Amino acid sequence: MRYFTVFFLFIFTLSGFSQETSVKGTIINDNTLLPIWNANIVNTNKVRGAISDSKGNFEINADVNDILLISCLGFQSIEIKVTNDWIKSQNSRIKLTEKAYALEEIVIPPYTLTGYLEVDAKLIPERENYWYSIAGLTKRYEGGENSPNAFNRVMGSLFNPADALYNFFGKRPKELKKLREIRSDENLRNILQNKYDRQAIYLMFGINEKELLEILERCNYSEAFTKSANDLQVLDAINGCYEEYKILKKK
Repeated sequence: MRYFTVFFLFIFTLSGFSQETSVKGTIINDNTLLPIWNANIVNTNKVRGAISDSKGNFEINADVNDILLISCLGFQSIEIKVTNDWIKSQNSRIKLTEKAYALEEIVIPPYTLTGYLEVDAKLIPERENYWYSIAGLTKRYEGGENSPNAFNRVMGSLFNPADALYNFFGKRPKELKKLREIRSDENLRNILQNKYDRQAIYLMFGINEKELLEILERCNYSEAFTKSANDLQVLDAINGCYEEYKILKKK
């Protein structure tokens, strides 16, 4: 009987430790105090995502000191740290402030067009893009005018282990585990697919804009891709580059 009691307490304790904690909240407009639906909530520590419902309510897995990135189209994004009080109360009202938009200047390219398609097609310069491939790897590398010196950078990455890729991939094993976890959370993938500000990426991996641009450059992605890709595409690109890095490092 005594052994059964000890065993029961062990199982109970183990289940208590394995249980995930979560926080709930309501997102509202700072000005109107109305609920904000379809707001994105990203736990950058646990790599989890959630979306607020029609009443502004959400629930997401989180522990104390986790950082939540909350954003919504037309509102300023904010970062919130999870506290003990929040977990205990299971309720928090979070206010988002609307953005003030200013019209941007429109730049017209300096091309003199005649109105005749056959003539104008020759006047506008055509960008050439090339793709390089390396035996044993499934990924191609973009070159051409969008990615100058791409081939040289590829070869440099292969034969120079002390480059930016080594410094990033070699020193952040815990952060890079999050790349695989992103695939298992459909909510998070949907959120990142519609984000282009890179805030979640900076928080998840502890890098800044300059470091991210350098990583993408070393992974031989063009400037056009870097500017136009959404956050999910950027993370998938880094993940693909990381998998190749591991293969090349073994060799």
